[in-house]
Amino acid sequence: MRGFARAAGRRLPWFVRLHSRNSSRSMLAYLQSWWVRIGAALLILGSGPLLFIIVAATIGLWPDPNPNPTGPGLLFFFTFWPAVICIVIGVVRVHRANRAA
Repeated sequence: MRGFARAAGRRLPWFVRLHSRNSSRSMLAYLQSWWVRIGAALLILGSGPLLFIIVAATIGLWPDPNPNPTGPGLLFFFTFWPAVICIVIGVVRVHRANRAA
């Protein structure tokens, strides 16, 4: 990817260059942010039960082949956007801290 950016004569945005090994903006720096951790935990805990029911019903492990998981659906509804907001806040804070350093 870096060769493509040089060939095009422009730099890639910061969110594309996250995988750079020599940069201080590595994925580990983002995962050390409490905002990102809380957002990821909310996303996993909020969407996990609903995704489990969907997958279990699809492969036939759930007793009802056409379930209506209202409770897990509401859990996902109320945790998805707070999780995304927490992750975005964490990414922006880490990016600003790395840019200032």
